[in-house]
Amino acid sequence: MKQTKQFKTYTEQVKLLRSRGMSVAHLKQAEQFLARLNYYRLSGYWYPMRRFTPADGTALDQFVDGASFELVVALYEFDERLRHAVFIELDRVEMAVRAMLGYELGRIDPLIHLDPRRLGARARQLGKGGRSEHDAWLSKYQLALKASKEDFVAHHMSKYGGEMPIWAAVEVMDWGTLSHLYGMSPNIVRDRIAKQCRLSGPQLESWLKSLNIVRNYAAHHARMFNRSYDIKPKLTNDPRLAPVVGEMNRAFGQLTLIQYLHHQLDLSPADRLPKLLDTYPHNPIVPLSRTGAPEGWQDLALWLS
Repeated sequence: MKQTKQFKTYTEQVKLLRSRGMSVAHLKQAEQFLARLNYYRLSGYWYPMRRFTPADGTALDQFVDGASFELVVALYEFDERLRHAVFIELDRVEMAVRAMLGYELGRIDPLIHLDPRRLGARARQLGKGGRSEHDAWLSKYQLALKASKEDFVAHHMSKYGGEMPIWAAVEVMDWGTLSHLYGMSPNIVRDRIAKQCRLSGPQLESWLKSLNIVRNYAAHHARMFNRSYDIKPKLTNDPRLAPVVGEMNRAFGQLTLIQYLHHQLDLSPADRLPKLLDTYPHNPIVPLSRTGAPEGWQDLALWLS
């Protein structure tokens, strides 16, 4: 086993970066930035600036010509703006799904979420440990209910023993719990909601799962712009989506899902993300294409209009 790396002061961290070929115009400012954000958080932003061996693509401890700490800062600050914008845009998507699911399930039975017999067949499927899908979901829902400090929850607890109708219950569910409930819903409910998005039920479910991960990255300050996203959502044959079919594991592909839903559900003018991408710090080392954005993406978008 390798010996644990030795502690380095901020001054020593800057010196190490410079010894590997990174230009640092303002030493004290670089030290202050490292003090605020942590060397290893920033390493994800300078990683694409490293040299790689031609034979096997191994990353070397040397930077390419033109690598600078100022570019690292610019990329970080763009990514920070991206996280904030994504969180705001997904908030509107979440609220819309929450409202639609509460309404469509409530049309069938106000307490349908508590009765797996009234939900879809998936609710009764057995998972790990022999528990049904609904049992696993119900445990998470009940924990959220118990942890909630909302006045309406206290009211239902005292007056109705905590049996809240679904249109109220959805208000204590996080994105993952909502997505799980959508997956267990009767097909008629899934289809009614998906139709409003111009998607099929399975397509919308895959989009919700994918965007839940995107939202978690945004909420937990993770790097977003140049990462690979694991879940590739199911797309429609909508020709507007054709240019991003091969980019769904990149940031631009995921952002396209948000744009699409904002347009279909009329959630906003859908101009926040296009304006945000226009602020990208264009450079030859880490170009915008690292996000998966195709050439001429502005024409693709105002973006899916």
